[in-house]
Amino acid sequence: MQSGLLSGFNWNTYMIATSTLEISAKAYRQNIRYIRSEIGPKPTISAVVKGNAYGHGISQMVEIAEKAGIRHFSTFSSDEAWEVWDRSKKESEIMIMGMLHLEELEELIAKGISFYVFDFERLEKAIAISKEIGIPAKVHIEVETGFHRTGFDWDQREKLAEMLAKNYSFISIIGLCTHYAGAESVSNFVRVKNQIALYHEFKDFFNSQGIAFKTYHTACSAATLIFPETIMDMVRIGIAGYGFWPTKETFFAKLNSLPKGKKDPLKRLITWKSTVMSLKAVKTGEFVGYGNSYMALENIRLAIVPVGYGHGYSRLLSNQGMVLIKGQHCQVVGTVMMNAIAVNVSKIKDLKAGDEVVLIGKQGGKEITVSSFSESTQQVNYEMLTRLPKNIPRKIIL
Repeated sequence: MQSGLLSGFNWNTYMIATSTLEISAKAYRQNIRYIRSEIGPKPTISAVVKGNAYGHGISQMVEIAEKAGIRHFSTFSSDEAWEVWDRSKKESEIMIMGMLHLEELEELIAKGISFYVFDFERLEKAIAISKEIGIPAKVHIEVETGFHRTGFDWDQREKLAEMLAKNYSFISIIGLCTHYAGAESVSNFVRVKNQIALYHEFKDFFNSQGIAFKTYHTACSAATLIFPETIMDMVRIGIAGYGFWPTKETFFAKLNSLPKGKKDPLKRLITWKSTVMSLKAVKTGEFVGYGNSYMALENIRLAIVPVGYGHGYSRLLSNQGMVLIKGQHCQVVGTVMMNAIAVNVSKIKDLKAGDEVVLIGKQGGKEITVSSFSESTQQVNYEMLTRLPKNIPRKIIL
């Protein structure tokens, strides 16, 4: 009988998440304007949307970026590329920088999705498929300059050039690329400079063999901002597009060039909100949550917030994390649970279940930043953002 009563029930109508992420389109437009002011009018900006767009949501970011004029997206893997393909409304270019399966190459080539080639197996397969279906594969040749992850080594250049020259009419050689190791850190200055020099040696070698590339690109966010010589035909903008400096070092490196009196030109897109689930009184001497990590030294009142480590709120924030409620900073007390945190709200009056809780973002003139998570948990911005589960609803704020 119950199954009959529920047969026409629409669960989606009644699904209300325990927290939501708000993504600011206005902030993204500001970030793109700043980046454009740094690189000039000609280079293409490729929006890097790997890691679910650094936790912001690929679907949401494709929509926001295309409305901001972006027509090129970089992904790590083919599954991300297909998501961009499904969401794009402007026939934007899509580039896979890392993982794809050889058995899906034919469909990628047919759809015009470009991809990095960093070994002979992938190159040979791409050439064979291009010949078979009569559609040139769009390839970016990645060269190894010192990151030691992927890329053709220097001693492979002659064989590589021979293969490219022999099959010039079957494939579309879109780009010559590399990735810098540690461009965001001053300690890697010499290493990055050596990488830049080696990249140009590769470029000169291919030129001497009569092999030209349509696009030369090497710069990630950090390199774009502090190594201007890496700004070529295209820059691959990841973390900076979402409003974060790759590291504090990159911000300080740019500080003197920022207009005096101006605030940080990069604006955060993301705001993470939840609500008070319930309130609880705790007496002096009682422990809160699992174990004995927190004992109340006085009578306190707690707000239980339905967000925990299962939602990307790190257990390392136990007894350290802060949230905003009614414009005031409130500390997480006790161990972060899988699905909830307890917050000391003793100083807040007139609080009730359903009131807004800001986990990241601004409220009442105060702010909880992603970097505050990083400082508390030793996570870098990248790690904390990409750990935000996909099932948290993401809402675009214009």
